[in-house]
Amino acid sequence: MTQASLAALARPPSHLPTAPQLLAIASGKGGVGKTWLAITLSHAMARAGGKVLLFDGDLGLANVDVQLGLSAERDVSGVLSGAYSLADAAVEYPEGGFSIVAGRSGTGSLAAVPSERLRGLASQLLKLAPSYDRVLLDLGAGIERTVRQIAGLAGTCLVVTNDEPTALTDAYAFIKLAVLHNRAVDIRVVVNQASSPGEGERTYNTLRKACETFLKVAPPLAGVIRRDPKVKESIRAQTPLLLRYPNAPAALDVEALAAGLLRSG
Repeated sequence: MTQASLAALARPPSHLPTAPQLLAIASGKGGVGKTWLAITLSHAMARAGGKVLLFDGDLGLANVDVQLGLSAERDVSGVLSGAYSLADAAVEYPEGGFSIVAGRSGTGSLAAVPSERLRGLASQLLKLAPSYDRVLLDLGAGIERTVRQIAGLAGTCLVVTNDEPTALTDAYAFIKLAVLHNRAVDIRVVVNQASSPGEGERTYNTLRKACETFLKVAPPLAGVIRRDPKVKESIRAQTPLLLRYPNAPAALDVEALAAGLLRSG
């Protein structure tokens, strides 16, 4: 694929502003723990005193509500159909101290959403963002147009990866398209499921070197989350890690990540 065709792929159909409250959480591929991280990071930021909204932007494979054992009456698909507003779809999750806009698994990918409806959703996100200290966008895996368009609204984008070669390759692909669209984009890397902090940093350095060599950018490392068996246990129990195992290594790592993001604005 030529540089020109890549640039065309990166360019959204229409430009929208960004909002500093919006924090996108993306990954090049599934299976890296992106949704779990979005939930746990939302919880950590709420525990730090922030007013937080978690938006499940993966319409076809949405599972924020599943991981939390919720049965939401309203979701993103209803917002897209015009049945109600995004603000009306937000529900409180009292146990975590944050609010959620649920997706609806199995109703089709965001890729199939017409551009005008996606733009309407984006406009509602931008309008709603100032009502919260942080709005976390749990994006679908991959680099399709709709994922990148929603990510482009965010003041900061976390790209989640692990040490698997395919995860690193796809994380690089996401970063490449984001940079082609906007070289000033604030992308930061989170290495999840690391065997140790040192191994996480080595994984990050592999990705950073590729970005420096071919893209002339070096996205900073936002944090390393250690591999922790308590994560699977909490997901099976449909309970946030910070409630069930607040002192687990992964819980402490996410709290450190949240503190760093809050300090940096």
